[in-house]
Amino acid sequence: MTIATGRRARWLAGLAFGALVAASPAHAETLQGALAKAYENNPTLTGARAGQRANDENVPIQKAAGLPSVGASVDYQENLVVPGNSFFTPGRSVSTGAQLSVPLYQGGAVRNAVKAAKYRVEAGQADLRATEASIFSQVVGAYMDVIRDIAIVQLNQKNVSVLKTNLQATSDRFEIGDLTRTDVAQSQARLALAEGDLRTAESNLIRSREAYIRLVGDAPTDLQPPPVLPNLPTTAEEAVAIALTNNPDIDAANQRLSAARADIGAARATRAPKVSATVSGGYNNNLNSIPAGNTTSDNTTTSTIAGVSMTLPIFQGGRASARVRQAQAQTSQAIENYVAVERDVIAQTRGAYAAWQANERIIAATEQAVGANGLSLEGVRAENSVGTRSILDILNAEQEYLNAQVQLVSARRNSYVAAFSVLAAMGKAEARDLGIEGGALYDPEVNYRRVKGQLWDWADDPKPQQQATDTRAIPAADAGVPAYVEIGPKQ
Repeated sequence: MTIATGRRARWLAGLAFGALVAASPAHAETLQGALAKAYENNPTLTGARAGQRANDENVPIQKAAGLPSVGASVDYQENLVVPGNSFFTPGRSVSTGAQLSVPLYQGGAVRNAVKAAKYRVEAGQADLRATEASIFSQVVGAYMDVIRDIAIVQLNQKNVSVLKTNLQATSDRFEIGDLTRTDVAQSQARLALAEGDLRTAESNLIRSREAYIRLVGDAPTDLQPPPVLPNLPTTAEEAVAIALTNNPDIDAANQRLSAARADIGAARATRAPKVSATVSGGYNNNLNSIPAGNTTSDNTTTSTIAGVSMTLPIFQGGRASARVRQAQAQTSQAIENYVAVERDVIAQTRGAYAAWQANERIIAATEQAVGANGLSLEGVRAENSVGTRSILDILNAEQEYLNAQVQLVSARRNSYVAAFSVLAAMGKAEARDLGIEGGALYDPEVNYRRVKGQLWDWADDPKPQQQATDTRAIPAADAGVPAYVEIGPKQ
């Protein structure tokens, strides 16, 4: 078994994501905890949920066009000037009326519009899944960036400390004539460059911490090593096969294609006859304002009317056929968009899998390089003590050792993020897959079932309130690092 295969076996040996996080102090943060905070508080995600709730309302809106409608009216009139020769003109009147209209046939317009709206609700739910996976991928990247950059700062701090000791030793040897001024200058130059690298590493750490705050809504505190990711595929072909079935972008594109096809039926309905039935009633009271001598019946009237009407479009100036052709072209666009999305998913899945495997191999090779460079540095120092190696040889060996260590922590970060990207492309990086804790998961279907059959015109929701947390009160990130950090996943 190769090193890479062994690593893969350890990745696949993971149980549920949340169960793999070991108990840690109360102030420590785990990757699962960071994901849970983002799930509850990230404004992109909470905004997407609100957008989906708005999308849900398109179904009852389209259904309303096929349901009966009832209206009522009240009218009061005061005749300010009554003609002198008019004996039957009332001085004032009040009238009321009500009308019930029932659509009987609309050529399939309502049926197809409702069908399209339902498909778009399903597409929106798939988009919400994709947004969730995207936010989680960004959180994982930010989490690992902070851990990586803390490790790099620590490595550079250690390097600066070692170079300061080297410079002091070189200066002392120069004083006794054992080394030249060139050796001292080389040590000084290397120390200055190392201090510059440390400042750069600290700046990168601050940037990573601020990115974490933006995504999670809280400052990163004592981040724990990430857990092993579960359910990773063994081949790129397996990953692609799962992605083609479960990727939410493909699901959304498919639902939008179905909606576009339903739009064609709704457009064709504009050429069909429409039949509706109406019932109306009215009451008028002249408030005894007709001149004396007339009976009470002259002051009140009532009416009731029922009827059926049919509207048959004969000529609409080409508008109906234009709408049909437009819907057909949009369906063609949706078909091509589906193919484009499928291509993107395949490419993303294969690319993420290749990056994961490449970084696994880089980790194995770099671990060997770190060990070899460590031994080399010890050997160069020993050889320098007997005069067979120069100060520059020591400085170069120390730099190579540092470079290998930095490359190792970067490769571990890149491998973990790439592996999570594989899960995201496969449609397996959502809250339901990762065991996110902290309360019930958000289910967009709950709101859809609540509103899809709503008929009451006064069923408003509560006043909109901010859901995501703001970060104004969080202090600016600094470059401070803990005493110890581990970037590899828990085994």
